[in-house]
Amino acid sequence: MPEVFDCLGLGIAPVDILMQLKDYPEAGGKADALRTTIQGGGPIPTAMVTLARLGKKPALLAVVGDDIFGKFAVDELTNEKVDTSLVITKKKPSAFAVGWVEKKSGRRSIVLDLNIEISPGDIKLKDLPYVRAVHLDGRYLPACLKLARWAKRKKIPVIMDIGSIRNDVSELLPLVNHLICAEEYALPFTRQKHIKDAIKKLRTKCPGTVVVTSGTKGSLGFDNESGYIRQRAYKIKAVDTTGAGDVYHGAYIFGFLNGWSLKKRMEIASAAAAIKCTRPGGRTAIPTFARVRRFLKMGVKKYA
Repeated sequence: MPEVFDCLGLGIAPVDILMQLKDYPEAGGKADALRTTIQGGGPIPTAMVTLARLGKKPALLAVVGDDIFGKFAVDELTNEKVDTSLVITKKKPSAFAVGWVEKKSGRRSIVLDLNIEISPGDIKLKDLPYVRAVHLDGRYLPACLKLARWAKRKKIPVIMDIGSIRNDVSELLPLVNHLICAEEYALPFTRQKHIKDAIKKLRTKCPGTVVVTSGTKGSLGFDNESGYIRQRAYKIKAVDTTGAGDVYHGAYIFGFLNGWSLKKRMEIASAAAAIKCTRPGGRTAIPTFARVRRFLKMGVKKYA
């Protein structure tokens, strides 16, 4: 019997070098790092790690370079129980990111050096395993279109994450069943001032479930069964917000795979993202399902 995975993710697999600073230096200035964290990063890989820690069986389709960064990224994913048999190594430099995290607020700024990309030719449809869901972020649009069209033919739901406007994904949106996007994308893309109006506009292009995340302001979602659902962001002392959105997406997919309502999906996603922010790095504090349940049962203050 062929191997079955809960979710197949397609996306960039960089290594993140994150430095915590007391304050950001001004242009031309210098600053000493309080601590440095080196971990695998990328929106889709981090969402797959989240799924694995919550108890699901994810796989990743990505490309890495034939260098120390590529090996580091793949080894870490393998250790996290993310299947990497579809990860391709190319004779190019790997993608990596350098980030600065402000100690007081936990806010981060990231500079990404892509170096390498996934092309449609890297996706061998005949070699793809059976999967229950597909997760994309639209960065490599031609490759994303190929995988999304395959998923549609196979009647496999597609979940897409969009954090900001990078390219025109209009052709991809009708293939998406669940769109989770940041406010920074939703408002300018739809040319609306209010999130509810942006969701209405997005649903003319993506008629499935739409969720818009707004950081500390929480998230607003809509599906035909539940109508509008508002989820607050849990107020925790943020140490590092790197990857919070990616963890939200992974936990949302976990809830979807479990057949949960939109309300419950958004609740667990918000809780998992909050827990992630309590320690440095994009993946260090990604929780297990037991930790999320404890967080929701005890409340933020008692949990902390």
